[in-house]
Amino acid sequence: MSPDFSIPDDDAPADQRSGPDRRKSNLPRLKYFLFSGRRERLRRASDRHRFVIYDRYSPRIFAAIMAILCLSVVDALFTLFLIENGSNELNPIMAYALKSGPFTFFTVKYLLTSLALLIFLIFKNTHIRRLGIYTTSIFSYVIALFSAVVTWEIFLIVFCVP
Repeated sequence: MSPDFSIPDDDAPADQRSGPDRRKSNLPRLKYFLFSGRRERLRRASDRHRFVIYDRYSPRIFAAIMAILCLSVVDALFTLFLIENGSNELNPIMAYALKSGPFTFFTVKYLLTSLALLIFLIFKNTHIRRLGIYTTSIFSYVIALFSAVVTWEIFLIVFCVP
């Protein structure tokens, strides 16, 4: 028979906390959004598969977002130039926006890109089990995709536009 070294319940120290436990909520408080926040990355291995909202982001994420927005703007400008010179828009959503004019096309493209980036930013460290990746790596894939599209448009402008 092994000795029992556990502390009996009646001798347990009393909980001396007052008020509700601030850690029970997953949503950060507004003051952290306004005054530089506290969460920038996961600190515990147990949090890797939970949904956690961050209120601080690294300069690398900011640079990736700015690169994606700049590439999206360049893509929109090149697309408008190519359409003026006889090309067609293959994306049905953007083709519909283009029917309302170039300003609507540009605005819709920018807003859709910004909305997608905001969603990726909120779910920054979420693990996508089916793909086996974290959503942070999606920023790199989007930059590569937009770079390929802009490169293709440059090729079309140089070699196909009269």
